[in-house]
Amino acid sequence: MTVETWAIVVAGGEGRRFGAPKQFAPLRGRPVLAWALEGARAVADGIVLVVPEAAIGDGSWLTGADVVVAGGATRAASVRAGLAAVPATAEIVVVHDAARPLASAALFRAVVEAVESGADGAIPGVAVSDTIKRVAGGRVVETLERSELVAVQTPQAFRATLLRSAHDGDPDATDDAGLLELIGAHVAVVAGEATNVKLTGAGDLALLESFLDATAAGVVAGPTSGVGAPRGRAAVLE
Repeated sequence: MTVETWAIVVAGGEGRRFGAPKQFAPLRGRPVLAWALEGARAVADGIVLVVPEAAIGDGSWLTGADVVVAGGATRAASVRAGLAAVPATAEIVVVHDAARPLASAALFRAVVEAVESGADGAIPGVAVSDTIKRVAGGRVVETLERSELVAVQTPQAFRATLLRSAHDGDPDATDDAGLLELIGAHVAVVAGEATNVKLTGAGDLALLESFLDATAAGVVAGPTSGVGAPRGRAAVLE
């Protein structure tokens, strides 16, 4: 039996660090968010695209999405806006940041398959290569065990009912897995991708272009392999 799966592509940010809404920046002739939508379509029966309210009237963003809604003041609020548009019949919801345009179809499938296999949620993680220290007041408090840490990416897949429950009460978090952790859900970790870089600064466009060039040449970094420092939320493995 096919499990009904919907994706929420979060593209509601203002791009303060980038200098403009980065989700609309051109990457090889297409907006960054178009690449993210294409990746999500590999697993999704339907896609909700969350954009800034000012972009709602621009029909060009409808391409690749089934529903387009306005985002909120925070990422979590934007996810909730997208979640409200996901049909009640959906059993799995995938949440993906449009600012990660090169997440592969295989990565989308990996997180969905982990949920289909019994996890409450699944996230991609890349091994941390740097030493990580906890700092308070300008002083080192603790050095964390690197072998227990991963940098977390999107896409992230969840059982729809649990994701909705985790968002009850309008909590805030840097990612949705953090909200499921708070309600005691089981979140699995799958191998992330070194090329699944988050577009943050203008210079990152050149990095994304280089990854596309490497892909075209048949030279692609595999899951969890290190190409620079992967960006993402650090999670502790237990």
